[in-house]
Amino acid sequence: MFLELISFLTEFDPGFSVLQYLTVRAVLAMLAALFISLTLGHFFIARLQQYQIKQVIRADGPETHLSKAGTPTMGGVMILFSFIVSILIWGDWHNTYLWMIIVTALIFGGVGFTDDYLKIVKKSSDGLSAKHKILGQSLGAVIIGIWLVNDPHQPIPTDLLVPFFKDWTIPLGAAGLAVLSYFVIVGSSNAVNLTDGLDGLAIMPVILISGALAIFAYIGGNYNFANYLNMPFMPGTGEIFVICAALIGAGLGFLWFNTYPAEIFMGDVGSLSLGAILAVIAIIVRQEILLFIMGGVFVAETLSVMIQVGWYKRTKQRIFLMAPLHHHFEKKGLSEPKIIVRFWMITFILVLVSLASIKIR
Repeated sequence: MFLELISFLTEFDPGFSVLQYLTVRAVLAMLAALFISLTLGHFFIARLQQYQIKQVIRADGPETHLSKAGTPTMGGVMILFSFIVSILIWGDWHNTYLWMIIVTALIFGGVGFTDDYLKIVKKSSDGLSAKHKILGQSLGAVIIGIWLVNDPHQPIPTDLLVPFFKDWTIPLGAAGLAVLSYFVIVGSSNAVNLTDGLDGLAIMPVILISGALAIFAYIGGNYNFANYLNMPFMPGTGEIFVICAALIGAGLGFLWFNTYPAEIFMGDVGSLSLGAILAVIAIIVRQEILLFIMGGVFVAETLSVMIQVGWYKRTKQRIFLMAPLHHHFEKKGLSEPKIIVRFWMITFILVLVSLASIKIR
């Protein structure tokens, strides 16, 4: 939005042109999202408390979580608001990817909002049925997948990049990319949702992965850097750098209130949308495999649920004391802050490994 105004002001003073630089806009987008989150945080939490929008705790969950009952939830609305407002201010409205990310946030945020709303109305931890939740996610993933492969303005390569290998790519074609996009988006959305069970556990990995994807977007959108690092040049992806920066700012602002002991939870409106946003960004910059690596914590949490359910149906026995994985460690006696920080550290290490693929190939 400001780009048009900045272009106009540049005619009077060339000094305003600095605000058009990608790096400057990324910093300002991050600060704007952070400022909005921090400014609205206490007001938003107070309104949630006023309208009794509070977390419903699973009856079969860890006993230590009973004290969390009544904590305001649906904080994902605050994340998405600060994120979207920031990129609308500092983003390039002519860039298709910006609108693709906004639509993704709104669709998956809408599914999560409905789920959270039903939990509050029912006063139960059961919101949308699994069938209806997957249906909503699938609809969103199909829309975005078709948009990705059919966008005439900013088409993306259809080859799957294999990290750590210089020239190894897997040709997918448009149909293959659409199918892959579906599974990446739905899988990532659910994975972040399953991980969001401890204070600050999900949001910090989202922030760290966003930072790494921002670097890949910046490189891919710059012909000189992409050519030097032997990475595909993808015009327009540089704008993702600004979008990731805004997501980091919004996440940090939320973490201010979500850190242990949390004053607010993000709810499904936050976790489902954030997972989908990361997935779409990874697809745009062609780093789906690295998203799998960087999101190792999300993957482990998801696999723990799948293994637990599958094994129990077959043998009536449990492999983990409780799933998802973070509950297993709680049952083993680890304190919540220790689990959270260790999962953060694991994500940080995995992000560094993924970033090493830029040069190791």
